Amino acid sequence: MKTKIWVALVALLLVFYLIVTAHRGWILLMAPEPLAKLLGAAVFLLPVVGVWALVREVAFGARMEKLARLLDAEGGLPPDTLPRTPAGRIVRAAADAEFEKYRAAAEAEPDDWRSWFRLSCAYDAAGDRRRARKSMRDAIGMYRRNTARV
Repeated sequence: MKTKIWVALVALLLVFYLIVTAHRGWILLMAPEPLAKLLGAAVFLLPVVGVWALVREVAFGARMEKLARLLDAEGGLPPDTLPRTPAGRIVRAAADAEFEKYRAAAEAEPDDWRSWFRLSCAYDAAGDRRRARKSMRDAIGMYRRNTARV
């Protein structure tokens, strides 16, 4: 719940920033000078891209949370048993060793969203956020394709 509050606060701050930026872009678009109009158009595009990115990230988080709830209800979430440093970070060597198990499971069942979800968690624990997000996007895509068929 605390995470959702922070996400909402950051999203509200971003929306405020995007509104102010769009307003500044509009002011420049209304200026009589051609260079100001060009700059205004460029500045006006920033909020458009910002809104697109915000919607995309919030939707990604909501879909990821939905899959986590489904997997938890099935008893299929990976257990959080990795050792941690005194600062609370996961020990990288342990995460790397555990990762192989989830990679092999995803390779054995390449069309199962559950195995890709768990692989995403393993990537994240190993510190590879880029691949974790890619695996999670793959899991979400597989889930959506499988539920569309039913």
